[in-house]
Amino acid sequence: MNQYNSIKAKYPDALLLFRVGDFYETFGEDAVVSAKILGIVQTHRNNGGDRTELAGFPHHSLNTYLPKLVKAGKRVAICDQLEDPKLTKKIVKRGVTELVTPGVALNDDILAAKSNNFLCAIHYDKKQLGISFLDISTGEYLATEGSKDYISKLLQNFSPSEVLVSKKFKTQFRADFTKELHAFFVEDWVFQEDYANETLNEHFQTKSLKGFGVDQLKYGIIASGAILYYLSETQNKKLDHITSISPIAQEQYVWMDRFTIRNLELYNTGHANAVSLLDVIDKTISPMGGRLLKRWLALPLKNIHDIKQRHQIVSFFKNDQNLRNWFREQIKQISDLERLISKIATGKISPREVVYLKNSLDAIEPIKNAIDQSENENLIALGAQINVCKALRDRIKQTIHPEAPTNISKGSTIAKGFSEELDELRGLAYSGKDYLDNMLKRETQNTGISSLKIGSNNVFGYYIEVRNSHKDKVPEHWIRKQTLVNAERYITEELKEYEAKILGAEEKIASLELQLFNQLVLWMHSYIQQVQKNASIIAQLDCLCGFAQLAQENNYNHPELDESFDIDIVNGRHPVIEKQLNPGESYIANSTFLDRKDQQIIMITGPNMSGKSAILRQTALIVLLAQMGSFVPAEKARIGIIDKIFTRVGASDNISLGESTFMVEMNETASILNNSSQRSLILLDEIGRGTSTYDGISIAWAIAQYIHEHPHRAKTLFATHYHELNEMSSTFDRIKNYNVSVKELKDNVLFLRKLEPGGSHHSFGIHVAKMAGMPQQVIHQANKILKQLEKSHSSDELTDKLKTTQQDMQLSFFNLDDPLLEEIKEEILGTDIDTLTPVEALMKLNEIKRMLGKS
Repeated sequence: MNQYNSIKAKYPDALLLFRVGDFYETFGEDAVVSAKILGIVQTHRNNGGDRTELAGFPHHSLNTYLPKLVKAGKRVAICDQLEDPKLTKKIVKRGVTELVTPGVALNDDILAAKSNNFLCAIHYDKKQLGISFLDISTGEYLATEGSKDYISKLLQNFSPSEVLVSKKFKTQFRADFTKELHAFFVEDWVFQEDYANETLNEHFQTKSLKGFGVDQLKYGIIASGAILYYLSETQNKKLDHITSISPIAQEQYVWMDRFTIRNLELYNTGHANAVSLLDVIDKTISPMGGRLLKRWLALPLKNIHDIKQRHQIVSFFKNDQNLRNWFREQIKQISDLERLISKIATGKISPREVVYLKNSLDAIEPIKNAIDQSENENLIALGAQINVCKALRDRIKQTIHPEAPTNISKGSTIAKGFSEELDELRGLAYSGKDYLDNMLKRETQNTGISSLKIGSNNVFGYYIEVRNSHKDKVPEHWIRKQTLVNAERYITEELKEYEAKILGAEEKIASLELQLFNQLVLWMHSYIQQVQKNASIIAQLDCLCGFAQLAQENNYNHPELDESFDIDIVNGRHPVIEKQLNPGESYIANSTFLDRKDQQIIMITGPNMSGKSAILRQTALIVLLAQMGSFVPAEKARIGIIDKIFTRVGASDNISLGESTFMVEMNETASILNNSSQRSLILLDEIGRGTSTYDGISIAWAIAQYIHEHPHRAKTLFATHYHELNEMSSTFDRIKNYNVSVKELKDNVLFLRKLEPGGSHHSFGIHVAKMAGMPQQVIHQANKILKQLEKSHSSDELTDKLKTTQQDMQLSFFNLDDPLLEEIKEEILGTDIDTLTPVEALMKLNEIKRMLGKS
């Protein structure tokens, strides 16, 4: 226990798996935690009167239990016996051989094939935050910096398994970001600019980081340096596969805030058994392709040239089904090259995985040949980057047996004919069966004992076994070694000499195989970058073939992208909902047109359950798919490049932070209004429903007016159940009314789910309640109350008030000709809202009120 305590003191933040004989044991609090996570028995022992909790499992079950601990967010220090217990009379020397954490894992049982396992570091600064992501299992290393909102979006997109933060900012980090993130807090000195630059340049063997395009990312570099520090602290020093670091260039990708990512249900739905967009569009068949698709979904492109290159390759594959099927069959034969080559660098690859690497590279050569013979320029440009690595494949083929084992210790790793010395030793060791058969035959004849057996065990080695009925025939020169119930076991000088010879050969074989294998692995290091590049190309081909397969299976069409400000979708469909329909049921397609001149804002009214939200979401998803490089679920689509997508869809509470539904709604909407651009697409669903009716209508009206009058003229879909907002179209020329049509039957309604021009003046809420199975008595009472309310509160009165209020307003939002308004504008723009206290805000408002009073 003294030995355990001294090692545990070095790893206080980790669960220590302490090897004792054939078991890994945990003690004290570690035992309590481990037993709960693993569902194993927790017991205790008394050491000198002190009770110590105890829980353990067999050492050969490590790969079963370790993933469970790591997936529970625990850091695990694996402490092994560093010497043979038979060779020492003292306590066996032990030490930590590996520290596995959620973000630093190479074990296949921990990693998900189609998901990256990112370790993340966040650096706090007064101006902005730096962030870095590293997947040690693939070598992908990324860095950037930006506002808290941008960092929050990246955390949601990349879903890191572990986040490193300075201890100094522990409280702030917990307040800023979701508590579901597994965070580890390190010393503040780790986040230093000089240290980070020195560490990164030393790792990449460079004098400057300019060549990677990250040299201007001061805070991103600091975060990246913290990651390399953490890897060294977790016993990970073999990092040759981390060959570069790339910037996440914010300006190159479509901006989606974390609310939008959540609202559009790109990766997760928040509902059990529900389907996300990724579930529908993922037709990739390789782990590399699956991981890249997630990246493309997180970061849709804004560059038309790059998008069109993807579209052209997808079109090529869609039009040639035979070639596409052949490509996909070839890609199926390719293992996870990124993770295999990373295992080469970290020294954790098995002989069988080396064979998988060779077989994968074999499958790439025909792909390159087929690309070279194609007539698609973009595909040929992609294929030109493939290196068939012939020398690497030949060397593996010569060195490794094609049916090599998963563990080098099991033997038969090195191919026959590669080493003369090894072949001689094998001949000696494996000719033993014939030798023993001849010995058995000879001794049977000499003794007359027909039931003789020759066997071996770990205690006595080789022996001759004689049944008790024949022991009187045993020669005198045989030496008795063991007595069994029905037999005796003997050894002879000849048998002992043979055993020594065999054991010597087997030890030499194991040693030589290990030496030759390690030499091969070391030599393979020079091919790391070439194999990583091949993996990247195969991942791209997999994604593009997958897009073609998706288009073929679901009738997606080629979108047209241009530099205009229009969105013109003809008969668009929601890609997820259409896959959830019952057999024989067809999706009701809808067309959408938005521009900045005539139809900037579409006001969509209609009852709940009619499909308003689906129309909003499908518009955003079609744009998103198009700019990822995919075809889209529409008859036709012409899209002027979008740079930002904002959504405010559905109600969501954040009670844990003390925020109501309405507060969350206003926060999200404020973010949209403050960050939109002239190329933004805004989707607003039921704004204002979190407060009273009159307040809600007033806020929704003001928000729509703000978007309409703002110089950016952002394209907007605005779904609402406030029919009063239909009146806005008569005052604001770029607001157009549409409704999701409903057919009224005698006592019911039929949702036609078709978007049609004109506003709706009926919510059909009571009809929906009836369809939901509400008791008849409640429905009857609701109808009576509705009629009374309609008499006493005419919605026309409210609309008239709104229009009158608007007409009475001497100032419009953006009419700044008046010098006083210019002065007020400067006053507002010069105010740092983020640092304003409530009292200061009231004083500022009072000051603006006084300025208005002067006029």
